[in-house]
Amino acid sequence: MLEAFEILTTSGVVLWSKSYAPVGSHVINSLINDVFIEEKAQLQNTVNSASPIFKKEKYTLKWRRSKDFNLIFVAVYQSLLHLGWIDKLLDNISTIFIDIYKDQLKSERVRIVEYPFDKYFDQQVRELEDNATAGFTAEAPGADAEARKDPLVSADNGGPPPPPVPGLLKAQPRAAHSAATSDEGSPPQTPDISRIPSPSSNHILTAKAGPGGRVSRRARKAANASATASSGDEKGRKAKTPKSGKKLRVWDADGLADEDDGTVLDYSAPAEAEDASAPAVEAVSQDSWGRRTGKGQFVLKDLGDEVHSILENADNEKTKSSAPSGLVGSGFSAIGGLLRNIVGGKVLTDADLEKPLKTMEDHLLKKNVAREAAVRLCDGVKQELVGKKTGNFQSVDAALKSAMESSLRKILTPTSSLDLLHEINTVTNQKNKQATARPYVISIVGVNGVGKSTNLGKICYFLLQNNYRVLIAACDTFRSGAVEQLRVHARNLKELSARENVGEVELYEKGYGKDAANVAKDAVEYGGANQFDVVLIDTAGRRHNDQRLMSSLEKFAKFAQPNKIFMVGEALVGTDSVMQARNFNQAFGTGRNLDGFIISKCDTVGDMVGTLVSMVHATGIPIVFLGVGQHYGDLRGLSVPWAVNLLMK
Repeated sequence: MLEAFEILTTSGVVLWSKSYAPVGSHVINSLINDVFIEEKAQLQNTVNSASPIFKKEKYTLKWRRSKDFNLIFVAVYQSLLHLGWIDKLLDNISTIFIDIYKDQLKSERVRIVEYPFDKYFDQQVRELEDNATAGFTAEAPGADAEARKDPLVSADNGGPPPPPVPGLLKAQPRAAHSAATSDEGSPPQTPDISRIPSPSSNHILTAKAGPGGRVSRRARKAANASATASSGDEKGRKAKTPKSGKKLRVWDADGLADEDDGTVLDYSAPAEAEDASAPAVEAVSQDSWGRRTGKGQFVLKDLGDEVHSILENADNEKTKSSAPSGLVGSGFSAIGGLLRNIVGGKVLTDADLEKPLKTMEDHLLKKNVAREAAVRLCDGVKQELVGKKTGNFQSVDAALKSAMESSLRKILTPTSSLDLLHEINTVTNQKNKQATARPYVISIVGVNGVGKSTNLGKICYFLLQNNYRVLIAACDTFRSGAVEQLRVHARNLKELSARENVGEVELYEKGYGKDAANVAKDAVEYGGANQFDVVLIDTAGRRHNDQRLMSSLEKFAKFAQPNKIFMVGEALVGTDSVMQARNFNQAFGTGRNLDGFIISKCDTVGDMVGTLVSMVHATGIPIVFLGVGQHYGDLRGLSVPWAVNLLMK
């Protein structure tokens, strides 16, 4: 495991650092002093390592040095471990950091500028750890010998274990058990009366201790029940009264509880001075999650595009610098062209594709793709390839991989426009002409716990960046704390919008126990009357296989009439994502379906992003947003090449 990573100047100023475990500052200080200042350390460099190695105590340090920017990139890990991807990490991090902050690094304020680099670093560590195919876990020498020692021998001096602490007595056997074993040969005396009300301890036969005499708890309970039933006391017993429901407890002003009052407790009323004690909201840098276009619109970044484009550009530069030129290069290309004309391909058959397709199906399942989607994808690729000729110098596996990548790109690429800002602008332009025009309405639905309210807050912050007036409608009138959660989001977003001077947000709420469809309808009417541009409607979570709860969505869609209905799905859900997507897509009545998916928690699954394929393949509905964290700026658009690359690697 990586212990720490630091980016510092050659003069010793730390620009950025991250630690996974406490590492003393003297470790890296020793590297700077012994290697770069006094140059007295003897560096180690193995054949398999492209980075110089410096060892201090139990740690191994590898580094890269950028002479153009006077930077040193240092990775620290325990010497017992073998991390083969550290060299690649140093290469990638140095390339990405310099590319992003090259302007700041050239300025005179290089030492005092902040470098928010955590998300880029975490993405690279996660990606390289997942790609690591070989490694071993080092064990401390002598661990097996310690495990094989006799437990009765002390590990310190080999002597016997210490004596027990005086004064502690061992547990004695039960008295009933000893009495039973001593008197087991004498039968019990016959009682004076023919029937006794209940058996006493003197008239109970106790079996001999041992495996044959043990009685289970269920058998003892049945025996006691039969003995009680035969005692003749049934008539004297009173019938059990049914338990009454728990009464609501309301505290009055004198501190007394009145349990007869049936008033439903509703804590959704705003508390006094609620905003005064709220902590300050953490600011979100616009550059970290989007950019401004020439028209002034704020658009989201695609997840994975930024980092990978930087690395690809760096690789292209290296390729250009090392590419052959002149007659050698042109001659090699000409020879290759002649060979391609001479060597023919292979016509693929079912037998050729059987094993590779099975391997591909297993690969997709490991990537969290639902089995139904994986089987259909493989069947489609099989129909496409059977009878076709492979390319020159192309293996069956390569042809299969190319066809599967093409199929995945075709599935994930939207067939209609996802320009949400353009559609909102169209509606708001009509509102400027009509004073009572209807606002643009977006509804968020999904199963319980997938992050509907959190992603609603992210979308609201995205719309605020484009200077829209947004109304949040609290239509989850069932879950405890749902209204309070949206109230906190609205308060935070108000503070951020006022601080950044963008947009305006307000919360529309009616507490709990109300009909969600009516609340949504009233919220839309309120938004139109008060000149709001967008209304974001939060709904209650519901199981996709609960027909009673799902049936209410049809009424909700009829009353609210949203322009867009987005379903939030988890990247973690796996095979169940297919039924979730289908059931929600069919729950809004004839002629009304979902308009897009928001896949949350994408930052928790690494390259196992198969849920994206499963949900789109099941419904044909595109993916609009990806949730990648808990902050308001952790919202991204889908990069199809990024997703295909993760699924196929």
